[in-house]
Amino acid sequence: MSESALNLNPLAGGIATTILQGFNRHFEIFQQITSGARQRFEDANWDAVQAASQERIVLYDRRVKETIETMRELYHITSIDPELWREVKYCYMRQLLDHQQPELAETFYTSVFCHHFPRQYYTNTYIFVRSSMSTEYVDSEETSYVCYYPHSIGLREAITRILKNAGFGLPFENLGRDLRNIYRAIVQHYPGKASRKAQLNFQLSVIRHPFFRNKAAYIVGRMINGRDDIAFALPILNNENGGLYIDTLLLGEKQLSVVFSYSQAYFMMEHQVPSAVVSFLQQLLPRRNTSELYSAIGLHKQGKSAFYRDFLHHLRHSSDAFVIAPGIRGMVMMVFTLPSYPYVFKIIKDKFAPQKEFTRQQVEAKYQLVKRHDRVGRMADMLEYSNVVLPVERFVPELLQELQETCASSISFDGDSVIFRHIYLERRMIPLNIFIETADDALLERVIEDYGNAIKQLAGANIFPGDFLYKNFGVTQLGRVVFYDYDEITYMTECNFRKIPPPRFPEDEFRSEPWYSIEPNDVFPEEFGTFLLSTPRIRKSFLKYHRNLLDARYWQAKKDKIVAGQYEDVFPYPEALRFKR
Repeated sequence: MSESALNLNPLAGGIATTILQGFNRHFEIFQQITSGARQRFEDANWDAVQAASQERIVLYDRRVKETIETMRELYHITSIDPELWREVKYCYMRQLLDHQQPELAETFYTSVFCHHFPRQYYTNTYIFVRSSMSTEYVDSEETSYVCYYPHSIGLREAITRILKNAGFGLPFENLGRDLRNIYRAIVQHYPGKASRKAQLNFQLSVIRHPFFRNKAAYIVGRMINGRDDIAFALPILNNENGGLYIDTLLLGEKQLSVVFSYSQAYFMMEHQVPSAVVSFLQQLLPRRNTSELYSAIGLHKQGKSAFYRDFLHHLRHSSDAFVIAPGIRGMVMMVFTLPSYPYVFKIIKDKFAPQKEFTRQQVEAKYQLVKRHDRVGRMADMLEYSNVVLPVERFVPELLQELQETCASSISFDGDSVIFRHIYLERRMIPLNIFIETADDALLERVIEDYGNAIKQLAGANIFPGDFLYKNFGVTQLGRVVFYDYDEITYMTECNFRKIPPPRFPEDEFRSEPWYSIEPNDVFPEEFGTFLLSTPRIRKSFLKYHRNLLDARYWQAKKDKIVAGQYEDVFPYPEALRFKR
């Protein structure tokens, strides 16, 4: 198709321009919400922090819908003209040549197209199955990171400038103390190399703008000294009394991995070229792919797009088969996995077990609740897709049979392909019940302590898991316990925590039915031990650390704090790492 021919079709150019204008509007609003994170943090306005996070998540779908409506109004598009849309895509690509977010704009175009036209056109001819633009050297008015050289100005001065250039309006409550804490931590990491004489090749590279999430801000960068190259982050907290303080210095990929984990809420971090920030982060976290990093900075739709491309690449270059996921079968979800790929695939069943008294729509709403809510590092993020096509030959017969028996309304077949109308993907973890089976006493104690901590931290974030069974929790590669079964979660504020009243008569305890009334939202924490603590060594560890989880007063106190607007501090790093104040 010649360029002159394309120039003769103003309709294709007009449609392309309209879609790009829709994306530009989306990104502008996205940046407006994100740029407000600093003020919300300094004001300690935690209600506004949560509201902004939720608003930004739903922003994308609203703009896609708005763009589709504009297209229909302007161009009266009711059905697809294949030749026209090939030209539209080409015109769109040309308009992205000097764009600062070309990869995000491509994903937006694909979303608009896929919401408007049928699945048979979801090919690279019409959408961006493969990206057409390189983001390696996209320019912006300001660089994505800034370099500091301790050899020239001294380590303390370099750190001071980093904090000053972060742009906080509030003063630090005791900057001298914080600088000494950071200095000592760096000197411990570089023993004998803190003097200027030893700093000939010492460089601090810092991402220009802080990362904001929940009640913290993070300055993120890397320290380079010769061949020694280590990631670092400075978590900054608001004392809620007009001052800031440095909580700790995180060093190394492992400590930063938890901060950027898929079980954390998305960061607010403003920059005109997100790809440059993602590129820098990949140097700090080489085990995190671009999908996870785009999601981490709030661009979860781009994360989905990058993930799907990676998945298609893996599928093409592997030959193992999809199998039923190990562990106890779910009563709501059918779960399968590809052994060579670190994710599980979850599909809502057509019929639930009798004790699950809710609908498919309610399950979908629970998963959306998790997407919008602060996950405090204890709930796995999920990727949600529609109309996913996979080759039938890659499924073992047992899995295909079970899918047809339990999820028939969610799947269909087209030749040698199986089509999933709605599917969730989550990072694969070791189910906690399986992990416990092989854990020695020391490891069991540690994981049960973390299991209880996960429940407590979720409760502090206004999440009641509903079902505490070990099979609903997983253990990550970093050894953290994470909740991943969402069909029974609810808000703490919707629960009524009660203590079981004493029996009226001795024979009450032997009745098949309780002697007290139970309302739909009543929770009796003392009953948790009945199904959680039947194994003596689990019971011993649980009671050592979390006896209060069996007490209704503990849960009610948590609920009262939430109702009063008090947000608990949850740190994505061990308490032992925090500086002393």
